[in-house]
Amino acid sequence: MSHVIEVDYQFPAGVDAARQAQAIAIGQTAGSWDARFQHREAQLRGHLAELRDIRSLPSGRQLVTIAFPAENVDGRMGSLLTMIFGKYSLAGPAKVMAIRLPVDYGQACRFGLAGIRKKLHVAERPLIMAIFKPALGLSAEDHAEILAEVAMAGLDIIKDDEILPNLPSAATLARWEACVPIIEARRDRTGRDLLYAMNLSGDARQVQDLARQLVARGANALLLNVLTYGFPILEALAADPEVNVPIFAHPALAGAWCAAPDHGFAYPALLGTVMSYAGADAVLYPAHYGSLPFPETDEQGIVQALRARDVAPVPSAGVHPGMLSAILKDYGKDVILNAGTGIMDHPMGPASGVLAFHEGLERWQDGASWQLSDLPAGPLRAAVEKWGNA
Repeated sequence: MSHVIEVDYQFPAGVDAARQAQAIAIGQTAGSWDARFQHREAQLRGHLAELRDIRSLPSGRQLVTIAFPAENVDGRMGSLLTMIFGKYSLAGPAKVMAIRLPVDYGQACRFGLAGIRKKLHVAERPLIMAIFKPALGLSAEDHAEILAEVAMAGLDIIKDDEILPNLPSAATLARWEACVPIIEARRDRTGRDLLYAMNLSGDARQVQDLARQLVARGANALLLNVLTYGFPILEALAADPEVNVPIFAHPALAGAWCAAPDHGFAYPALLGTVMSYAGADAVLYPAHYGSLPFPETDEQGIVQALRARDVAPVPSAGVHPGMLSAILKDYGKDVILNAGTGIMDHPMGPASGVLAFHEGLERWQDGASWQLSDLPAGPLRAAVEKWGNA
């Protein structure tokens, strides 16, 4: 493994970036020592980080690059994040903008986009993903009824809403058992599987136990709110031989980590680099076309980091069929299109929400017009009439 981990830190105008960089290089590694340890000075110095570069940005901020010895950490995200920003995150304004890790650091994804495609037998088009809605208040049987509406329309993946934990009113195992007949019927009729990414919840032991129970009963995908439950849980699931299914990572809480201009992490560093080195097979994040304010440059950075590790990008939050031409212009075919209300609230019903995406994909492949006046009557036109064209 390469012996260096490089991190870019951004400091606002007025901060002595060189001084703060030295504080990080020493304080986040071996620290200082006195005469008692002079006989071990060479060994201790080997653990210190090195200031590599300081440059001024047009905004007046400064960008600092620090190189850490990879031997200071154990190859996992917990020790990495503690080293590069743990205590220092309390010291004042600073933001981690990029993390460059050795290629063999951490946990590689087991499936990624290629493995998900192989499971679904879909190679040449974007994958279509839906979300159970409403998020709360549904029974296990309600979930099965919703799934029955969309399964035969050509949906590839469906997921729980991230807000839904393992509640007695719709227990996770009960939801799976209710949906199994629908998934099996779809497989029997079409020869293709349908992935159901089931939301995991509980304490660390409960999360892993639940994942194992689900997979033992045939569950074929999982959803984890990584930032709220922790990167070590994702790493454990991704390495567990009993949990051999794709893991979809949700970005819940990412705004608290990333949105401040001079604190926390840049979105690409967290949702791109760290997620992809922690074992996620697919990562959800807001599409800049969608319902959440999200910078296009951050979206591009996330996608670049994910694709470098073969992890599936999943633009989300307000995605609807009218956005297809814009998203596909940016992404091409190697993307998972995740739509909640864009499928479930289609004016002709959820099945038509799925069909609208397929119709849109055909028009995109054929190079046909997306002007409303050129769309024939049907699911896509109804979707564009309701939500518009991006």
